[in-house]
Amino acid sequence: MRNWLFSCLALIFSTTILQAQKTLIYCGHLIDVKAGKVLSQMTITVEKNKVTGVSTGYVAASPGDKVIDLKSMTVMPGLIDMHVHMESETKKGGASDRFVLNPPEVAFGAVKYARTTLYSGFTTVRDLGGSGINIAMRNAIAKGDIIGPRIYTAGKAIATTGGHADPTNNYRKDLMGDPGPYEGVINGPQDAYHAVRQRYKDGSDLIKITATGGVLSQAKDGANAQFTEEEIRAIVSAAKDYGFKVAAHAHGAEGIKRAIRGGVNSIEHGTFMDDEGIALMKQYGTYYVPTIIAGKSTADSAKIPGYYTDIVTPKALATGPQIQATFAKAYKAGVKIAFGTDAGVYAHGKNWLEFQYMTEAGMPMMEALQAATVAAADLLGASATIGSIETGKLADIIAVDGDPLKEIAAMSRVRFVMKDGTVFKSESNTQP
Repeated sequence: MRNWLFSCLALIFSTTILQAQKTLIYCGHLIDVKAGKVLSQMTITVEKNKVTGVSTGYVAASPGDKVIDLKSMTVMPGLIDMHVHMESETKKGGASDRFVLNPPEVAFGAVKYARTTLYSGFTTVRDLGGSGINIAMRNAIAKGDIIGPRIYTAGKAIATTGGHADPTNNYRKDLMGDPGPYEGVINGPQDAYHAVRQRYKDGSDLIKITATGGVLSQAKDGANAQFTEEEIRAIVSAAKDYGFKVAAHAHGAEGIKRAIRGGVNSIEHGTFMDDEGIALMKQYGTYYVPTIIAGKSTADSAKIPGYYTDIVTPKALATGPQIQATFAKAYKAGVKIAFGTDAGVYAHGKNWLEFQYMTEAGMPMMEALQAATVAAADLLGASATIGSIETGKLADIIAVDGDPLKEIAAMSRVRFVMKDGTVFKSESNTQP
């Protein structure tokens, strides 16, 4: 009898503890990105790693509940940056790093960049190309071994011989070799299938191709088309077999149009997109990820003697200043926009500046926030779990000091970061 009573009491006690393990987040202002409006005096209830309620008013805490007081802040979903490079960061003379840095050194730097990114309010990122360390880092973050945002990564980007993302561009002839699909370099549809399947084998989450030349590659042309449409169709076909989406780096107009017709899911940068390209994006429903900050940053850096190599400098000066104007034109035409910055091309942690440049070009701040939340989640194919604060979704929640709809610089003052239900940064009043 006594044992039975003790068992019942233990069960009641344990059940009570489990029921009480809730976190209540009191929000002075809560941005509802799906509705496009700001709510006042709201409570978000979090249990384990998910949102279990969003309520009007400040819900009374039960015994055992944890209360996070963000009444003086503006709360919103964790931000999503759809174009980053977590393995590197710009610096003067950085082109030599690929010859002098060993993989462990790259990895240690990436750990720092990941932490900086998360603390800046970006709880999810899409890494669009690295050496493969980005895949290992994604796994380490997911296991909790290191701190950083949730990562969707393309692993190694796919290029053509001599194209942007050919890893041997501008090497000495005896070092160039002839990289192939294993290294992410293709020539023809058969190679395309091989390269996509290798990315699957490596553990990538998506495919990134370099449909045109690029600014920072050690190659002459920054805008020429570098894939045939047949090759792009082959990549997209293979990607669909493996459940991959395809992102296309593209500056030049012809390469942009080939990529859209070939079926890619997003155009990155889009610098010299013409009216036909804009019409095609609307026709195909292709997303545009502009990366305005990358254009501005590279153009500014190119003015510093010795910052880039001689082959890169003129490309940066010609390409960088154009992206913001292209973004303005595409936005006004009704092209779907997802937020992305090309972090690594500029210093990690300054991602928020993209909001400033987007609004300067005519996009209202609420829509810019939607581009970095609901639209980005849609492009990722992750709308069911992230991109807004709703019951049943992952608890990715941030708070800033100020009202970003009135002062965009408030986005630089991230005071609270919760990812997957865990608080990583808090300058709030928290009660156990």
